[in-house]
Parts: sequence; structure tokens; C-alpha cells
Amino acid sequence: MSQSPTVVVHHDRQLLADAAADRLVVAILEAQSARGQADVVLTGGSMGSEVLVSLGRSTGRDSIDWRNLNLWWGDERFLPAGDPERNETQARQALLDTVPLDPARVHPMPASDGPDGADVDAAAARYAAELAAAAPRGHATPEFDVLMLGLGPDAHVASLFPEHAALHESDASTIGVRGAPKPPPVRVSMTFPSLCAARDVWFLVAGPEKAGAVGFALSGAGPLQAPAAGVVGLRSTTWLLDRDAATHVPTELIRLASH
Repeated sequence: MSQSPTVVVHHDRQLLADAAADRLVVAILEAQSARGQADVVLTGGSMGSEVLVSLGRSTGRDSIDWRNLNLWWGDERFLPAGDPERNETQARQALLDTVPLDPARVHPMPASDGPDGADVDAAAARYAAELAAAAPRGHATPEFDVLMLGLGPDAHVASLFPEHAALHESDASTIGVRGAPKPPPVRVSMTFPSLCAARDVWFLVAGPEKAGAVGFALSGAGPLQAPAAGVVGLRSTTWLLDRDAATHVPTELIRLASH
């Protein structure tokens, strides 16, 4: 597992989004140079979309081999395809519909009007099979180069909420979540083993309403109380914050970004 997390604080959320987009260009290019392709796990939420918008405006956009980019999602709201609340829908609007991706390499989580209908467990199993089909032999997930995560004010990540039964899943790579405390209550989410299978994990967090959760997750809380504390990258774990989200971070962890 990776060592202690790196915390990088940016002046504001726009600079955070732009810097994360630049990081993503570099990570994708490095992976494509090394293996001919890259695997990135996208996150929902406002910062997830803002990073994709920034990527679309980036000068590095045209250097990416979009046809050899594999895209996955860490979680999804179990709603009909095209619903504006779905992470997939928001990502397509922010960037994906404007770049020349190979549709076969874009892997959205199933929708509630998909082949499994309203059966969220079957939908989760379908996504688990899709992950396994793209994984190296003996592994449940592909070689994720970067996994991006947002953070809830309760320190939840993906759709893994504090004290929720889904936190205890250690066998399946993807799970159906019922009774989520944040609407909608039914979701599909990667589990801890899948989220921790990424080489590099990036938390993207902005806003004063997230500061308490950031500080809690970085101050020794356990993953049952702060699920964010349970996700670490194989190589590195980086928290990319704006100043408002960083007010409760232990000072010895902070590195200020230069812009």
C-alpha cells in the first residue's frame, strides 16, 4: 500500500479543477506511453464535473489518445439512463460527448431501466463482470491508473456511507447499495477492495462544508466512521483541496500549491 497521503492545497476551486485536469493529462500520457492505454475511474459531484470541464479547455487535451482511454465509474445513482442526476450523464455533458472516445472503452454503471431492470444487485454483478473481463488474470479489476473521488460532508466516498453495511463487503468488486442516507437511496458502488486497487487515488474536495470531513478523514478516523480513510492507492494517495476545504487538515500534512 501507499505511504502517508499527500495533501495539496490550492487557492480556490477553479485553480484546483485546472490543476487536477493538468495532473490527469500527465497521468494518462504516462500510462499510454507505458502500456498503450490508460484506465481512469471518474467521480461524480460538482468537483468531478469541474475537473472534466477544465480538461476540455486544457491545452493538453489534444495530446491524449482518446481512443485508447478506458473510463470507469466508482459509483452511480441507480436511476434511468440519461437522468441528470446520474454521474455518467454529468460526465458526458462536461466532456465525454465532445472527445473521440471509443464507445467500447467507456464503462458506465448500469441504469435502473437497463437489462437488469430495478434489480440493483444484478446490476452490480453485471458491472463486476465487466470489470473482471478487463482485468489481468487473477484480478477482479483492471489496472486503474488514476481513481478520482469526491467526499461527502459525512466523509463518505463513492456510495460507501459511514456505518453502512456496504463497508463490510470484501469479496465482491461492486455492490448494490440500499438505504443510502443521501438521495437517491439506491446506488451501485465499487467496494473498498476495488477502490484500493488503483495505483494513484486522488480526492478532489472544495468548499467549507467539506472541511470537517477532510480533517476527520486525515486525523486518524477509522473507515467505518470515515469511509474516505479506508481508500488508499497502491502507489500514492493525494488529497487535492481548496483553501476552504483544508482548514481542519493537520498542518504537517499540507503542501501549498504554487500557481
